[in-house]
Amino acid sequence: MHGPPLVGWLLVALCAATGTWYLLRMRACRAAAERREAAAGALMGVGMALMAVPVTVLDTGTAGAAVFAAVFTAAGLHALVLARHDRHQVHHAVGAAAMVYMAVVMAQGTAGHGDHTAHAAHAVGRPEAAASGLPLVSGLLLVYFTGHALWCVVRSVPAGVPAVPAAPPALAVGGGAAGPGAPGGGTARTADGGPGADAAGEGKGWLLSAPEVAGACRASMAICMATMLLTI
Repeated sequence: MHGPPLVGWLLVALCAATGTWYLLRMRACRAAAERREAAAGALMGVGMALMAVPVTVLDTGTAGAAVFAAVFTAAGLHALVLARHDRHQVHHAVGAAAMVYMAVVMAQGTAGHGDHTAHAAHAVGRPEAAASGLPLVSGLLLVYFTGHALWCVVRSVPAGVPAVPAAPPALAVGGGAAGPGAPGGGTARTADGGPGADAAGEGKGWLLSAPEVAGACRASMAICMATMLLTI
């Protein structure tokens, strides 16, 4: 993208991190619908990270823009087919359409001004001379992704802190009715087979399954998309 290099690298880091999280979640998910959701997020994160690399470092030109457009056109059509049974796929279709739109703008900027002119415009701090999109389309997409980011943040905020229930007698540590030999007793197991292993396993899976983390990743993707739209 044509814009300040610092902003570009920040977008690369955030999109790459989010895409990696979705890749790990895709491997951990068992339900097919969750795997499809994670795969769509991973594709979007990796694609946005590549597109956000500053043009002074990676200039894909018209050929690269055509690849972006082809990949995300296919992804958008696939999401529309799945949207008949999963309404959330509509959001992925909109995201794919935004990626195609930005790829077309990139191709027009390269074809209209030439590589040398585009690099010069970027160097003097005039990204608008390198590529410019349609204000109406850019504005509608910007409003959509800004609203989606706010919606994800609001959903991630807990309504209140629930009261912590008292531990039942079966969870008491050592001896008594909660001992290893008592009915309903037993101890948790550690990573090497000792106490605490069940809790450790749950801790490892929390990062990939917690609703708060998922909401933060969706919000970050929407914010990154809105920022990229501002550059065109």
